[in-house]
Amino acid sequence: MLELKNISFKVTDGNKQVDIIQNLNLTVQSKKFVVVTGPNGSGKSTLARIIAGIEKPTEGKIFLNGEDITEKNITERANLGISFAFQQPVKFKGIKVFDLLKLAAKKKLSFANACDYLAEVGLCARDYINREVNSSLSGGELKRIEIATIIARKTKLSIFDEPEAGIDLWSFQNLIGIFESMRKNISDSSIIVISHQERILNIADEIIVIEGGKVSRQGAAEEILPQIIGTDSAVQSCKKMTREA
Repeated sequence: MLELKNISFKVTDGNKQVDIIQNLNLTVQSKKFVVVTGPNGSGKSTLARIIAGIEKPTEGKIFLNGEDITEKNITERANLGISFAFQQPVKFKGIKVFDLLKLAAKKKLSFANACDYLAEVGLCARDYINREVNSSLSGGELKRIEIATIIARKTKLSIFDEPEAGIDLWSFQNLIGIFESMRKNISDSSIIVISHQERILNIADEIIVIEGGKVSRQGAAEEILPQIIGTDSAVQSCKKMTREA
């Protein structure tokens, strides 16, 4: 279970401080697929980075399964079982997909096991297992390989920051299938996805709406989704995805 208590995050802009997150409180239970949504600039991605340890809150406390992790850095949080997937996956020139999966699993990994992880994200193992994780791969391919590493890690909390960013419609459709499978097979872990894509919102167990750096709504998807469908942010996001296709 993840708990955020009275979290605030401020940045300096010239001679003044700007509140990005303001006294935010939320709880994410285990075995939940949670989507965090809201208008652009509302603090969603900042919240994801705070949970992962990339940013440190100005105020407040963060707890993972009852343990205070507020002062722990990104490496320490990763060792406790938190994974973070960036909007734009990191490239690793000189590192092959198989090597990356072995690093993620933190154990001896057979070729067959690595292939299974790639199959889970819809990639043909023989075409990718020995590829370098570099710019020769498309955005959609990099995104799926990144998700495969998270599956290999078997983490307690997986965070995806706008996973639809920079991929085409075909890759997005595959992404939806991957998330549906992850939700179906969720065990004692939790998944948080930052997104305003309606098809991702439809998968959620719970939806959290962030507006102005605060939680404006949180609840079961069937309760929250009808309230936010047709909002400007959702409509513009769908139009953007259509143009990219």
